[in-house]
Amino acid sequence: MHPPLEDLPHGLTARRLEWVHLPPHVRRLVEQRCGTAVLEARSVTGGYTPGFASVLHGADGSRHYVKAASVTAQRSSALTYAAEAASLAALDAELLPAPRLSWSHGTEPGRRHRADDWVVVGFEAVAARAPRRPWHDDDLTTVLDALADLAVSPAAAGVDLTDVAEDLADWPGRWAEVAAARPDLDPGHVREAEALARDLPAAVAGGSLVHGDVTDDNLLLGDDGRVLLCGWAWPALGAPWLDSLWGLVGPCSDGVDVEAVLRRTPLLAAAPAEHVDTVLAATAAYFLASAGGRSPAWSPYLRLAQRRQGEACWAWLGERRGWWPAPAPRVGTSTRSEDLGGLVRR
Repeated sequence: MHPPLEDLPHGLTARRLEWVHLPPHVRRLVEQRCGTAVLEARSVTGGYTPGFASVLHGADGSRHYVKAASVTAQRSSALTYAAEAASLAALDAELLPAPRLSWSHGTEPGRRHRADDWVVVGFEAVAARAPRRPWHDDDLTTVLDALADLAVSPAAAGVDLTDVAEDLADWPGRWAEVAAARPDLDPGHVREAEALARDLPAAVAGGSLVHGDVTDDNLLLGDDGRVLLCGWAWPALGAPWLDSLWGLVGPCSDGVDVEAVLRRTPLLAAAPAEHVDTVLAATAAYFLASAGGRSPAWSPYLRLAQRRQGEACWAWLGERRGWWPAPAPRVGTSTRSEDLGGLVRR
């Protein structure tokens, strides 16, 4: 079992815009599209982006989940929200495990935004909770069962999606950044991981719908028993086990014996071992390199979160490759093989 890494204030990692911070014309737009005056807004403080994301309580008793971002001041978030709205509009809502898209503003294809434009997206507000952290076995089993269902879902039938390999084409090359920035890492292990990562296109190939960012802040465990995935900005086609593997990185960082979970999960147990190692190597490269960036003011925990993810991938890969016996070196020790790392497409 991997020892737990440095902890995060789960569910309190983002510094988001609040309802009172939205310009009056945006608040009017939201109330018009929701069909009711907003009496209360509860910000969703998980995640690592600065955009507005709140559950709104209307005067008519209705609830709405709304995201909003300024095209000028929060361009990255605005583009992400627009991409998510486009994805949800294209995928089959009846088959997709996601909160339903209710409406959107500023997301029209080819729209030329003015400087004062905002992207605003409305969703159904689901009665649900996030997975408990540290991860509990019952939550993990429930999520992995849902991801197995997603792997065979026809929700993307007829939709023109990119391949995962295309989306992640730059990940293997980030080992050069890591090698230059982290001379404390074992050079032989880095070379082996770099060689593994080069096979990423073959390892991730497939025709299954892949969410690509399965983290606890993108998961909802509904009161009605459903498991829903949020953050559908980058759906792609790839190997059926990818989301399940990436979904184990967070539990790995919490100290869960993910190898035991992998062996007892049919979808993961059937994945070629070398392909699993390749994906872990490429994912570690992305996280390790990203974790070295400066922490943005709107998410002071982003780099720590990426570091946790990267350390988890590296420790897991090293255990699988026999670089060290289980348990892997604990974070913060002076062991030479201690490797640091980092969240997907942030």
